[in-house]
Amino acid sequence: MSNYQIQSLEEYFQVYRKSVLDPESFWEEIAEENFTWHKRWDAVLSYDLNTPQIKWFEGAKLNITENCIDRHLYSRGDKTAIIFEPNDPSESAEHITYNDLKDRVCRFANVLKEQGIEKGDRVCIYLPMIPELAVSVLACARIGAIHSVVFAGFSAAALATRINDCDCKMVLTSDGSFRGTKTIDLKGIVDEALESCPDIKKVLVAKRINSKIEMKEGRDLWLQPLLDAAYRDCVPEIMDAEDPLFILYTSGSTGKPKGMVHSTAGYMVYTAYTFKNVFQYREDDVYWCTADIGWITGHSYILYGPLANGATTVMFEGVPNYPDWGRFWEVVEKHKVNQFYTAPTAIRALAKEDLSFVNKHDLSSLKILGTVGEPINEEAWHWYNDNIGNKKNPIVDTWWQTETGGIMISPIPFSTPTIPTFATLPLPGIQPTLMDEHGNELKGNQVDGHLCIKFPWPSMARTIWGNHKRYKETYFSTYKNKYFTGDGALRDSTGYYRITGRVDDVIIVSGHNLGTAPIEDAINEHTAVAESAIVGFPHEIKGNALYGYVILKETGESRDHTNLRKEINQIITEHIGPIAKLDKVQFVIGLPKTRSGKIMRRILRKIACKDTSNLGDISTLLNPEVVADIMKNVV
Repeated sequence: MSNYQIQSLEEYFQVYRKSVLDPESFWEEIAEENFTWHKRWDAVLSYDLNTPQIKWFEGAKLNITENCIDRHLYSRGDKTAIIFEPNDPSESAEHITYNDLKDRVCRFANVLKEQGIEKGDRVCIYLPMIPELAVSVLACARIGAIHSVVFAGFSAAALATRINDCDCKMVLTSDGSFRGTKTIDLKGIVDEALESCPDIKKVLVAKRINSKIEMKEGRDLWLQPLLDAAYRDCVPEIMDAEDPLFILYTSGSTGKPKGMVHSTAGYMVYTAYTFKNVFQYREDDVYWCTADIGWITGHSYILYGPLANGATTVMFEGVPNYPDWGRFWEVVEKHKVNQFYTAPTAIRALAKEDLSFVNKHDLSSLKILGTVGEPINEEAWHWYNDNIGNKKNPIVDTWWQTETGGIMISPIPFSTPTIPTFATLPLPGIQPTLMDEHGNELKGNQVDGHLCIKFPWPSMARTIWGNHKRYKETYFSTYKNKYFTGDGALRDSTGYYRITGRVDDVIIVSGHNLGTAPIEDAINEHTAVAESAIVGFPHEIKGNALYGYVILKETGESRDHTNLRKEINQIITEHIGPIAKLDKVQFVIGLPKTRSGKIMRRILRKIACKDTSNLGDISTLLNPEVVADIMKNVV
């Protein structure tokens, strides 16, 4: 990338001013000077936020893999693109150069074509964090197929929902995955999911754990023999700027997950630009984001953003505590990592362990630390700053979402002075505002409200797959002509932003957005359950944990509540996955409701947090008497 790297606070304000006063020429300059295009755009931006319709670089032609791989080959062909660090540290790390990556992506792309995948087809990828995951994502992009990566911790039911929602033609998976000392039968989960996915014609299976699995004749094929026989070159499909690149599902406050659709050109330009600035990447740096490619963080800041910059990016299969709690720091030392990007949940878990796990490793290569997924609390920030950053490495507390595609609010390292728990200032091109509940924009500083964005940015999701009406209702109907993030925030006296959490029925647990509705739907399928309500409560490791209030059909004391709690969590695991299990379950005689029948989650949240000092006026509830009973029996 040419010199679009901000180097000082003064320069940040200059660049930001330009990006807001003339967004089109700002993004045009970045797009023109830093990427390879087959055809230039006819218009930088056209948009209507009422509809909403947003188009960036309309008319341009490109292929994102040429920008992530091919254009680097002349000057960086032998440079490591991806370092694969396996689950077991006794297994050697794999260094994949840009030349290797080109070869592997082309072979995989040709396999997809041989198996009938064409431009515009959807391919579901349900793989562990192994090189085949990165390669398959890029192979889809190479031929213009739309990838839909599903985190390989989701249940068969959750996988089936996502496959059917976007009419996938193929599933890519593996025989299984390693997770610390455990193995997970991914192929078995896929087989169960496909019982309710009649349109899947092919399943390509990578070998990882060498377990004995069932292969369905005519449908299932081992991947490696196909790759071995595949041709080594694949001409990239020329895509329109606004062609969909991928669909990624995120939890909604209603039951059905939302398939967020990201386009090609705008997403590429924005993720590349933000990666370069937020992580101040230099040519020989080694960058590590600990996320999974099953989440947006992995898409944008393990793959597309780093590779578009010709970076070396680490892909980690393991977990923070295997073989012990020093694993992250062992990997940092081993690969001389310069930028380290992880979740507050991981930091809180690591901070509980003895400092000897940190101190026995050389972390002197680190230059920049980052956090993602949820706001970081002050205690965790100080531990990270003191013990990992040695009080000298800036921490970028990044705020963004699946829907935004890239980082929106974040410090620029060595330029923006940081304050613990504050995401600080918007990145160039991002115009945030705070709104009150009545739709008024809150001017000035020292205010808090609902966080909205006033102007389009290149990497924003264009729609929800198959449901543009829901896209409009969810993001553009609450506040006219503004994107509503669903988050609350405050702006302090200096103009810094601090994200205060969700304002809708979505709870962030360990950095994962979990909608309450699908969890409640799962619980309510238990034959003994009449109704349920889920809220979040503070948890010292996860940030938030899930608290379930459950009404039983029969409230007899004879029921074994211990077993019932286990059964409820088992149902949640089967329907959604273990990430959505409840930490606490309270059986109640009723739920506090308004006279229109709406559950008053605000009251339930306060009770779960054991903060009952100000529940407000409960006399207007349909059933105020249940509140005292719930408080008396809180878990």
